[in-house]
Amino acid sequence: MRTNYCGELTSQNVNQQVELYGWVQRRRDHGGVIFIDLRDRQGIVQIVVNPENKAVFAVAETVRNEYVIHVSGEVKPRVAGTVNANIHTGEIEVIANKLEVLNASLTPPFMLDDYDKTNEEVRLKYRYLDLRRSEMFQRIATRAKINRYLREYLDKQGFIEVETPILTKATPEGARDYLVPSRTHPGEFFALPQSPQQFKQMLMVAGIDRYYQIVRCFRDEDLRADRQPEFTQLDIEMSFIDEQQILSTTEEMMRGLFKTILNVDLPKSFQQMTYKEAMSRYGSDKPDLRIPLELVTICDLVKNIDFKVFAEPANDPNCKVSALLLPKGADLTRKEIDDYTKHVSIYGAKGLAYIKINDLEKGIDGLQSPIVKFFPEDVVFALIERLGAKTGDIIFFGADTKKIVNEALGALRIRLGHDRNLFTREWAPLWVIDFPMFEYDEDEKRWQALHHPFTAPQVVDNDNVVSNPGEALSRAYDMVINGYEVGGGSIRIHDNQLQKEVFELLGISETEAEEKFSSLLGALQYGAPPHGGIAFGVDRLTMLLTHTDSIRDVIAFPKTQTAACLLTAAPSKASEAQLKELSIKVRKPVIEA
Repeated sequence: MRTNYCGELTSQNVNQQVELYGWVQRRRDHGGVIFIDLRDRQGIVQIVVNPENKAVFAVAETVRNEYVIHVSGEVKPRVAGTVNANIHTGEIEVIANKLEVLNASLTPPFMLDDYDKTNEEVRLKYRYLDLRRSEMFQRIATRAKINRYLREYLDKQGFIEVETPILTKATPEGARDYLVPSRTHPGEFFALPQSPQQFKQMLMVAGIDRYYQIVRCFRDEDLRADRQPEFTQLDIEMSFIDEQQILSTTEEMMRGLFKTILNVDLPKSFQQMTYKEAMSRYGSDKPDLRIPLELVTICDLVKNIDFKVFAEPANDPNCKVSALLLPKGADLTRKEIDDYTKHVSIYGAKGLAYIKINDLEKGIDGLQSPIVKFFPEDVVFALIERLGAKTGDIIFFGADTKKIVNEALGALRIRLGHDRNLFTREWAPLWVIDFPMFEYDEDEKRWQALHHPFTAPQVVDNDNVVSNPGEALSRAYDMVINGYEVGGGSIRIHDNQLQKEVFELLGISETEAEEKFSSLLGALQYGAPPHGGIAFGVDRLTMLLTHTDSIRDVIAFPKTQTAACLLTAAPSKASEAQLKELSIKVRKPVIEA
């Protein structure tokens, strides 16, 4: 039986007899002596097979990469000059006196110690091989530690873990549901939950008081690097509390998590910022505060100039003109500026105006810009003064709808921060608060909930919320770390009548509300306590804590950006017998010629 993991062996094990199991990372034949790098989940150790041991040597000659082998041998110090300081076991090696091939392997589609050039699709198709890499194992192991810490912390705080249904009813939560046909109820469907929202609120009505769950959720939406169709969240709900209690409880949890996993001390109190301030200063409701760049609104300075590209949006209440100063950015080449122009076009920007401050002492002649000729000189220097620009700086501009300007300059701010390495600290946790309760959808001509329709307003005045929805603020809050929203929640509506009126404002009729939310609406009539909660994205948290930039790197078997599993070839077609049993007929989309 195994006595040690490969990666555990050190000079303290010298002269010990060990039994090792693992995979062959590499086999090298050096002048008649065979060296095998043996790998298991803890690391690599060098196995030495001498030709004097003919039986063992004969087996060693047959092994290839990724063969599964068993080695018996004695730990010895490496010969002077052959120590490998790059690995934990680099001071020792194991002299094999027995070697057994437990299973052969086909030639792997990529080398595990040289995978950087491997296409991600290949890694996902052979995920069981990709997971053998030490880097991947450490991420999966860290995820397990994160889950363990979260459970231990919440258990100590008096929370009770409750599992809620996976097969449930479709509810509108901002994305498409994954539907599951019911065999026993022909023509009817379950939905996979986008979140346990209604169930956790009903648990509060039930008197559970403090609930949590590490739960699998599902959303049929377009994917990005930090999105998956199935994802894991830490779900928390509490009764008889206010926002500050939820914020302080989860802040403490997050400080403990970072200390446990990374030995990092997060601030004793997280900064709080209103949604309005975040959008104004950073163009985003999840700003990365490690980057010191800020957006500055300049509508008042340009609203009376003849340059209509700026003047018209400056005078439109639905638009804005903002500027972004990049210190020491005048050295940007035309090619680099063109690249940034292309980047902001992704967000709808029609261009990227700029002014280079080459020499402020030369006045207007010291500026370089394709637009400066359209500005009165006093406006130009008022701009420079407001932004605090100096010689060697560059100012970028955005002029369009508020949404386009915020998204374009907000994205440019992040890109510049990364490209110019402007980070002022390693970790920047933040609470964003005072979100609008509703946002108006111009396409559908109706109000929508900015978070979800169960979020309570700050001022509990039914008439005011319904009659003036554009001004209503919600009791919602998001935790943001390094520009990622890692958690979001709110105080919930616990009054049945207010909940009905919010549904009505959102265009959800009484009939539709009864059809989709009858369980929750019914529960709110039986002594629902004031309550609220928050959900944290476990995938995204793990991504941050393992210093990678894609949640696919921290999920054992992730989907691609088209929501497909290359490993199992899912989704796949159902057989005619299965469809018949489910009373389903597939109608293929019509392809226009």
